[in-house]
Amino acid sequence: MRASVQKSGTPFPSVFNQTQYDLGMHKNRQDSHNYNTVNFCGWCWNYEEMRVIEQLFVIYLWCLCLISHTSYALAQPSPNVDAESEEKTPLPITPVNQLQDVKPQDWAFTALQSLAERYGVELGYPNGTFQGNRAMSRYEFAAGVNAVLEQVDELISLGKANLVTTQDFETLKRLQQAFATELAVVQKRVDILEAQTTRLEANQFSTTTKLLGQAIFAINAGSFDGDRIIAPRGRVITEDNPNATFIYRASLDLNTSFYGTDLLKIRLVTGSDGANDNAGGFLEPNLGSTLDFSIPGRNGTFSIARLYYTFTPLPDLQVTVGPAIVAGDFVDKNRYANNSFLDFSTQALINNYILLPRPAGAGAFVEWQPKASPLKLRGLYVSGDATNSLPENEGLVGGGTPEDIRLFPIAGGGAEGGLFGDPYQGFVELEYAPNRALAVRLQYSGGRLFGSSFQGLGVNFDLALNNRVGLFGRYGYASYPNTSLGDIEPNYWMAGVGFRDLFVNRAIAGIAIGQPFIESSVGNTTQTNFEAFYNFPINDNIRVTPLIQVITHPSNQNSNGTIITGTLRTVFSF
Repeated sequence: MRASVQKSGTPFPSVFNQTQYDLGMHKNRQDSHNYNTVNFCGWCWNYEEMRVIEQLFVIYLWCLCLISHTSYALAQPSPNVDAESEEKTPLPITPVNQLQDVKPQDWAFTALQSLAERYGVELGYPNGTFQGNRAMSRYEFAAGVNAVLEQVDELISLGKANLVTTQDFETLKRLQQAFATELAVVQKRVDILEAQTTRLEANQFSTTTKLLGQAIFAINAGSFDGDRIIAPRGRVITEDNPNATFIYRASLDLNTSFYGTDLLKIRLVTGSDGANDNAGGFLEPNLGSTLDFSIPGRNGTFSIARLYYTFTPLPDLQVTVGPAIVAGDFVDKNRYANNSFLDFSTQALINNYILLPRPAGAGAFVEWQPKASPLKLRGLYVSGDATNSLPENEGLVGGGTPEDIRLFPIAGGGAEGGLFGDPYQGFVELEYAPNRALAVRLQYSGGRLFGSSFQGLGVNFDLALNNRVGLFGRYGYASYPNTSLGDIEPNYWMAGVGFRDLFVNRAIAGIAIGQPFIESSVGNTTQTNFEAFYNFPINDNIRVTPLIQVITHPSNQNSNGTIITGTLRTVFSF
């Protein structure tokens, strides 16, 4: 109950003004006649009223405390109840063999990943990545398990079982049991894929033609001692040294395969002036001193230099037939002296000169090599003029074209021509190669050349002393009856040493010496040919070769001075 209100001119007096108001609960000394009232903030209260207010205030505070405590207790979980609940109802764990996917947190996933890392197995998806945070299907996972099993099995087969721990064996066993169904399916699918791949490889049919090109640039110069050069029968060839020449040859091969195991080859070639565009061929045209790579020249006109088809009717048998084949592509090959654009260029040093007198024409070639045998048997037939009927002898000393051996004139009669007419020859070669270092070839050659039948025997070998040095050689003997010089029996030999990676990686070098036609009835001495070359790569497509030729007693004539020629050969392959 309010008694009286004392005002000081403002409705809400300042509680900080101690001169006008009393902030404590004390007796008002100005109102000393009434001790049962108090003045509080401008209001007068008796003690009974103040006691009631005090009790209500205490009750209010107690209620606030009670409410606050209850709210806090309700907000907190009960540890006893949760622990008891967990003990009574454990979380379910799905067995591995019931999982739809294998997740990164599954024991099988981490176990496989650990095994793969330990044994060097690459696990990944088709994009080449291993996504360790991605779940794998059971079949994807089974493929990974199968890969690890194969790796471990390979270690065991190699006698390295000690590298596989007992714990890893147990882990693999658990994984096999858990994914037995999927592993069986994966293995079955792999077997099916392998069978399909084998069938596709055996029956694939994709006609493919590859173009291979080659261009040869060569600068050649040479000279001879003495006043003149004469031929084997005394004809004067020249009295002057030849000028330097720029030789070129360009070829384009079209290699077509219809089944993957066959080859249809078409080679188009053009070049400079042929055998006479180099000093060796101009000064000594009869006994194989010509640069072989210049022979196919047609003075800028394209022609077909190779046209044949090769196939394998039986696994161990290869057959080649065609209207334009060259014997040196198939027989009398040698790893150190065989390709005039790669190693030696002197014609008499890259093939047995007296066994292959008419090396190009229409014909057939057969090669048989029994499986796992060191033996190879080859047979070749070439008809020099299968498309022509030659009425009489042609050209120069021995007749024929610049590609023929020009040994001697015949006694008489013209060539018959045709596929089985004069000139023709057969060639049989048996090669024995017991290892990669050694190869020996026994040879027989026979046929008819411009009215004269001939037969010959030869041997060809190459031996690699190591990866860098090798020896090689050829020998031949032939019988040519009924020539204008009578019955002649020439001998031939050559030998040399070849080098690989000399000074420069992939470089090729060689030195060779040979006597192409040893016969007392032809000339009065024996011609000897020397050649040395060094072939080094500029890059994968360009090779440069400086080479030198030395020819003593050219054309088997003692009166002829020594011929020396030099050539800088550059070959572009593309």
